[in-house]
Amino acid sequence: MSTALRTTGSASANPTQTTQHAGSSSTALRVEEVVLTYPDGRGRVTAVDSVSLTIERGRSLAVTGPSGSGKSSLLAVSATLTRPDSGQVMLQTPDVLVDLATIDRTRAAELRRTEIGIVFQQSNLLDSLTAREQLEAMAWLGARPSRAARHAARTRAEDLLDVVGLGDMAGRPVGALSGGQRQRVAVARALMGKPSLVLADEPTSALDSESGAAVMDLLLGTTRDLGVALMLVTHDAGLAARCDEQITVVDGAVV
Repeated sequence: MSTALRTTGSASANPTQTTQHAGSSSTALRVEEVVLTYPDGRGRVTAVDSVSLTIERGRSLAVTGPSGSGKSSLLAVSATLTRPDSGQVMLQTPDVLVDLATIDRTRAAELRRTEIGIVFQQSNLLDSLTAREQLEAMAWLGARPSRAARHAARTRAEDLLDVVGLGDMAGRPVGALSGGQRQRVAVARALMGKPSLVLADEPTSALDSESGAAVMDLLLGTTRDLGVALMLVTHDAGLAARCDEQITVVDGAVV
């Protein structure tokens, strides 16, 4: 599998009170004593209970556990989709070290576009857009791109579709693609912003075994070759065993 991508420019993140200048650490994500609770009647239920973990660049971590154990809640915290009650979620970007637990919504949205790629159970693509347009749209969110920026986005989109084996389908509407092909587009879309971290929540659960294995090959291969950290949430022991490391979450805690 070739992961050679043509070079395109990217904007650097601006440091805030929640960032530090980047160092030489190979750690992409460090979660420290994170607690997340939700209201439950008159009390609160603990979804994530003092969880700590690290993922290195180019390495993969599987998060396993029974349904309702807190796996997806942990991923949501790491994705800036939910703010924890306490703890740190430190993301090492190329420019700064960011505590995702303290940033505001605007900064969180920016990081999800540029530094955090997410692959969901369903591909969540727009059927009216082509495979290439799905990826290009990620580069345009919240901006009015110049002609040069549009060209750079198209170049990267085409390169990524080549990487996932869909280069000859770049101009095809995703509504005409198979489930496995759509999930390949979703993986390419997650890589569009040159992320430091990819989070995948049961990415093969809606696919047959052959398509699921191909998507898993793609996720593990591309993130490793591109030096991107991968967190995979799964209930499938076979998929988890393919990752570099595993943790099991039960009742919100690592066991």
